[in-house]
Amino acid sequence: MDGLGKKYACIIVDDRELDRLTVVSHARRALFLHIAGVFESSARALEFARKDPPDVLFLDIDMPGINGLDLRKQLEQIPACIFITSYPEYALESFEAAAFDFLVKPVRSDRFEKCMGRLKDFLEIRHKAGLLDYTLGDDTIFIKDGHDHIKLQLHDVIYLEALKDYTGIVTPQKKYCVLTPLSHLLKEKSFKSFIRIHRSYAVQKHFIHKITPKEVMVNNLSLPIGRTYKDSLDQLLT
Repeated sequence: MDGLGKKYACIIVDDRELDRLTVVSHARRALFLHIAGVFESSARALEFARKDPPDVLFLDIDMPGINGLDLRKQLEQIPACIFITSYPEYALESFEAAAFDFLVKPVRSDRFEKCMGRLKDFLEIRHKAGLLDYTLGDDTIFIKDGHDHIKLQLHDVIYLEALKDYTGIVTPQKKYCVLTPLSHLLKEKSFKSFIRIHRSYAVQKHFIHKITPKEVMVNNLSLPIGRTYKDSLDQLLT
């Protein structure tokens, strides 16, 4: 495959070492992928992916603790998930969990290659769509809204809301959507004034006027605080 162009991050999760190494070997041949992590534990993979979400998951299903299906449900914002399992009977459940593909062990090279071709097309189309959806300036964002392009001042945005593959951008006047996950948007320097308070919300710091143990008040709106993000809010107050 062509090694030029954008690289997409993936993680590999399987409790069996031989199977992990096999998937790593296959994935390395897909030159558009960057292997960001390889994990034998779903718990460790979950911790990693929440801090630095990849573009692709390669998941075994039958694992101790959190199985692959449950792990996918907790990482539903990840664009593509490929299940790799010894049990064909999981196929229906995997596609109900928004699987991109379902591979049965032992994985044939030609089958994996076919999956990678489809995956590359999917990720590139998705990336191009996202680039067309909005454009960032130092302190502005241009959002495509139908045939119009709306210019917003970033300091007027109250909060951001995760909507699966989309992010809601909420201003006092209106809510807009862009085809980019919240976690990716927050990596942009232009959004450094926002703080994540929940898996579904990030708020602009200067709009915060009250913080309680369970919620943040922004512009007369109440938004929940996720347990994972409480420490970052505590640091804001110190």
